[in-house]
Amino acid sequence: MCQVFGVSRSGYYNWVQHEPSDRKQSDERLKLEIKVAHIRTRETYGTRRLQTELAENGIIVGRDRLARLRKELRLRCKQKRKFRATTNSNHNLPVAPNLLNQTFAPTAPNQVWVADLTYVATQEGWLYLAGIKDVYTCEIVG
Repeated sequence: MCQVFGVSRSGYYNWVQHEPSDRKQSDERLKLEIKVAHIRTRETYGTRRLQTELAENGIIVGRDRLARLRKELRLRCKQKRKFRATTNSNHNLPVAPNLLNQTFAPTAPNQVWVADLTYVATQEGWLYLAGIKDVYTCEIVG
């Protein structure tokens, strides 16, 4: 096998038995610290802020080295997304009157119902989830 690759036998065994360099060992320790800091900062810090975060914990590392190690670990920070309003109140359609006026004190079932609508992310896309609750019995009625 050594002849095929043009390597001496002693060279191969020397390579197999060699210890990782100090820099390599240091990088492995740093990678663990970087992973922990990345999770602790909710995966939102980039290289510069992460460098400051690590320095506050007594770990001094250069920005380029930190960037290289983050790249090796495939760590990327989450991007902020622009807020997108889902309600359009700019219309001339009739608006239902507020009959309860924040007075949620029914004396019997089926007098006061409340409803809510939300979006649920699924593998197939966004789905709507609507629920109707009887305030008196606290049961879901629809």
